[in-house]
Amino acid sequence: MPFGDRRDAGWRLAERLRHLRDEDVVVLGLPRGGVPVAFEVARALDAPLDVIVVRRLGVAAHPELGMGAIGEGDVRVIDDEVMWRTGVQPGELAEIERRERGELDRWAQLYRGNRARMDLSGRTALIVDDGIASGSTAAVACRVARAQGAARVVLAVPVGPPGALKRLRESVDELVCLEAPEDFREIGERYADFTPVSEAGVVELLDLVSQAHPAARRAEPGETVRDA
Repeated sequence: MPFGDRRDAGWRLAERLRHLRDEDVVVLGLPRGGVPVAFEVARALDAPLDVIVVRRLGVAAHPELGMGAIGEGDVRVIDDEVMWRTGVQPGELAEIERRERGELDRWAQLYRGNRARMDLSGRTALIVDDGIASGSTAAVACRVARAQGAARVVLAVPVGPPGALKRLRESVDELVCLEAPEDFREIGERYADFTPVSEAGVVELLDLVSQAHPAARRAEPGETVRDA
């Protein structure tokens, strides 16, 4: 097993990201599993931590199969090949997207609370997840960061399949991946402990980092602020 748990993966990933300490970095974890990994990276880089909220669009008959993903700001990526192979119709896609959009908004409110979204304008957005499968969620996260004004987008993950990583290189300025096994099947197989992360666990980690990097003031609804 390459990684003991997500904390172990975060420590090891942070070692490969030390060169970013001199940049104006915001670490962005993908909820939920990516946040414990991102937490360790943010601590090692002494950088602020936020979430970048993305929802996978799963095929109704095969929920584990992703046909795309959506992110904040109406960003979306659709895998036309998966839709064609599974016979998903536009109306079905629209209904799934409507449902997931509501969950995305709930997540953003839950995880940030009264903290504003971190301002990415002119900064390096360091997007962290616990691994990559198809890559659609990560691709949307990168687009969201670009749309929010990031000057550079770095994607960092412990593990992912070579094919998906190759496609994602087109979406980022830098990609860091510790393991890219040819026999990759699923992310959980590369961890000794892949216990699901709770929503409360995500909020707790975000609160811990916010104490070291507090926002300048309480945010108004829809507002973004820079780390103080």
